[in-house]
Amino acid sequence: MHWRVWEGNGIAERIIRTLKEQLLWVRIFQTVEDLRHALHEWLTLYNEHWLIERHGHRSPTHVRRDWLAKQAAA
Repeated sequence: MHWRVWEGNGIAERIIRTLKEQLLWVRIFQTVEDLRHALHEWLTLYNEHWLIERHGHRSPTHVRRDWLAKQAAA
């Protein structure tokens, strides 16, 4: 199996763990709509504001924007 598949699985597992630790295990939701709203807010916070060490302490949104700019320039 290609090493990137394993790395991808690890990244997915880590974000799920972070989601559980930061949101799902610490709050009780009264409705599915409350859960949906909280998930949307958490994903926005994670993607736009969390600084990820492996990405040079940049947010996922910043990394994605840079990558797309490089692709467009190529």
